[in-house]
Amino acid sequence: MTTLEAAAILLAGVGAGTINTVVGSGTLVTFPTLLAFGVPPVTANVSNTIGLVPGSLSGAWGYRRELAGQRARVVRLASASLLGGLAGGLLLLVLPEDAFAAIVPALILLGLVLVVFQPRISAWVARRHDEVSEQRAVHGAWWVWPAVLLTGVYGGYFGAAQGVLLMAVMGIGISESLQRLNATKNILAAMVNAVSGVLFAVVADVDWLVVLLIGVGSVIGGQIGATVGRRLPGPVLRAVIVLVGTVALVAFLLG
Repeated sequence: MTTLEAAAILLAGVGAGTINTVVGSGTLVTFPTLLAFGVPPVTANVSNTIGLVPGSLSGAWGYRRELAGQRARVVRLASASLLGGLAGGLLLLVLPEDAFAAIVPALILLGLVLVVFQPRISAWVARRHDEVSEQRAVHGAWWVWPAVLLTGVYGGYFGAAQGVLLMAVMGIGISESLQRLNATKNILAAMVNAVSGVLFAVVADVDWLVVLLIGVGSVIGGQIGATVGRRLPGPVLRAVIVLVGTVALVAFLLG
C-alpha cells in the first residue's frame, strides 16, 4: 500500500466516522474506497466493519449528554443488536463469496435509496413520533426489539445505512427526542460492528493496516460528527454518500 493510498483510506475513515455519527451511512464512503484500491470485497467488508467500531464509540461519547437516563433502553436494545450482528456476521462467513458479490450491489442500492429519501423518512418519523403514546417512552412498541434485531442482521452482513434504518425504527416506535435516539443509534451500531468484528477477527481474512487506518480516521470523524458535523447541510453529506455509493455500484456491476 502506497502512502497516497493510506492517506486516502485514513481520510475515508474520517468521513465515515463523521457521517455515521450524523446520518449513519459511512460504509458507503469507506467500502468503495477500499474497492478502488484493489481490496477484495469480503476482505474490504470485514476490515471496514472492524475499523468503524472505534468511530461508533467515539460518536457515542460525543453524544454522551443525550445518552443520560437511557441505560435501560440501551441495554435492552443492545441485546437485539448483538444477536443480529452475530447472525449477520455468520451469514457473511457461511454464504459463498460469490453470493456476497451478487448481494452487495442490491444492498448498496438499498443504502443509497435510504440516504436519498432520508429527509422524507425523517419527516415521516417525526410526524409518527408525535403520535406515539406515553406507554412507549422507555422501551417502545413491542415490535421495536425484533426490528432492531433484523437491522442488526443487515448491519452484521454489510451495514450501509443501518443507522437510517435504526432511526426509522426507533423514531416510529419510541416516544423520545430524535437527538436522544440518535445517541442510542450510535451505541447500537457500535454493538453490531463490534460483535461481527470480533467474529471476523477470529475467522476471516482481515487487512489489519486497513483496520488501523479506518479506525484512527473514524475516531476523529466521530468527534467531528458529534460537533461540527451536525451543523453541516444535510444535502451536502447525502450528495457525497450518493456519489461514492454510485461509484461502488457501477464498479460491482461492471466487474
